[in-house]
Amino acid sequence: MKTSNGRERLRLILIAADQLLNTLAGGWPDETLSSRIHRRAVLAAQPRRRWRIARRLANALFFAQRDHCQSAYERERTRSHLPPEMR
Repeated sequence: MKTSNGRERLRLILIAADQLLNTLAGGWPDETLSSRIHRRAVLAAQPRRRWRIARRLANALFFAQRDHCQSAYERERTRSHLPPEMR
């Protein structure tokens, strides 16, 4: 796999670590925890309180990005973390 630079490689490693954490927590292996939090806190028919709290915490943790969890969900839907030939 060819990446453009070390920064891109680090981004991909962080995504992989996030997916591993989500998998260990009982989520889908190819989804990030932030995306799962968005699905459970916003898109669920009756969101549980813990997911709404988790969404607030995750968005606060990534304060530099507006609505981090929604952005993560949208990136999952467009498969933007994959190489162009696999999208």
